[in-house]
Amino acid sequence: MKDRTNRPKSLAARRTMRPGFLSIHLTCWLLVLACFTPSLAAAPLRIYIVTDLEGASGVYKFAQTREPGNPLGEKAKEYLMGDIAAVVRGLRAANVAEIVVLDGHGSQAFVPHLMEPGAKYITGKPRPGPLTGLDDSFDGMIQLGAHTMMGTPDGVLAHTQSSRSENRYWYNGIESGELAQCAAIAGHYGVPTILVTGDEATCREATKFFGTNCVTVAVKRGITREAAMLYPFDETRQALYEGARRAVAAIKQCKPYKLIASYPGKEGVSGL
Repeated sequence: MKDRTNRPKSLAARRTMRPGFLSIHLTCWLLVLACFTPSLAAAPLRIYIVTDLEGASGVYKFAQTREPGNPLGEKAKEYLMGDIAAVVRGLRAANVAEIVVLDGHGSQAFVPHLMEPGAKYITGKPRPGPLTGLDDSFDGMIQLGAHTMMGTPDGVLAHTQSSRSENRYWYNGIESGELAQCAAIAGHYGVPTILVTGDEATCREATKFFGTNCVTVAVKRGITREAAMLYPFDETRQALYEGARRAVAAIKQCKPYKLIASYPGKEGVSGL
């Protein structure tokens, strides 16, 4: 029998036995190119925040929200500014590039010297629209310090539009409050509601309209319209900070809330 141990292999055989030279070669080139190619960073995020006073930490009676200039109201505004600061810090920690905060309370509630750095603030009236400054360039909207619709038994300071009336609103036959109204305006621009803060009933209402991907943070639990179990500020501010970060992380899972009049004649208002 012939000894084939040292027999030269054919060219085809030699090619077959060689290591994956081509793969190694391409990998090296890709690594070189990666060193000289700018990274494709995610587009900077823009977040719009609309605030209200009734859903802020520590607020539970109308004496804190209705009469501008009274001591209870001035302290309530400070409570709101603390909530805003916690959310702004959370958004900045989540690398949000631009934050616009709108004073959505009827009599206005911002305290300028308490504005948290890293955001822009809109306040004062008259304004050209209910959500001034909002457009389709924003990636998400936050409703901070929100409250439930009129008629919610455990809703702290529950009302729709005016706290001095008993107005109730229906769209497509579904009763809706200010949460849905604001979200529908944002939805018109394709902007999803990503975070809602307020009492536990408000969080429940947000989940009903916007789904479970919308992050909610409860800062108190309602007992009646003007009675509540309040949570300590240190705890609510930490929860708001963390909630803002979670909302940014979940932003792609949130869908804009679209309100289309599909059932003519099913829109209505009562209590006027």
